[in-house]
Amino acid sequence: MFKDMPRESLYQFARQQVPCVGFNVRRATRLVTQFYDKVLAPSGLRSTQYSLLNVLFLTDELRMQDLALILAMDRTTLTRNLRPLIKRGWVKVSMGSDRRARLILLTSRGRDVMKKALPYWEQAQAHITERLGTSNWDRVMGELHKISIIAEDGT
Repeated sequence: MFKDMPRESLYQFARQQVPCVGFNVRRATRLVTQFYDKVLAPSGLRSTQYSLLNVLFLTDELRMQDLALILAMDRTTLTRNLRPLIKRGWVKVSMGSDRRARLILLTSRGRDVMKKALPYWEQAQAHITERLGTSNWDRVMGELHKISIIAEDGT
């Protein structure tokens, strides 16, 4: 029944039958993640890895707790996501000035993989943002920010 349904009709069905913010945001997130994963595949990175590495690329190094806060991840999930990046030599963890603090930094190999992935990310980003248009993109980003704040305030 749903397999042959046009995408717009499927979206409308999901939106009307399951009018849950969590469901619809997660559904959109899964589809966007699958799209970015497909476009980033030639670089060897998944979209989740790209996002994490990109934050480090922009900041050089961060305390683990700050990286977790930026990514809205608990430390356990962040540690699990960092393991394969550390194993590949893209990320390094070192001790901070406070022995309890861990510093996460992007290695030169990590910078190289980011430079390789950037054109693929730009392609994926342009595919979505150009179709949305600048004003819609800005509006969507603003609304996502509002949803994030509302959800964070509720916990």
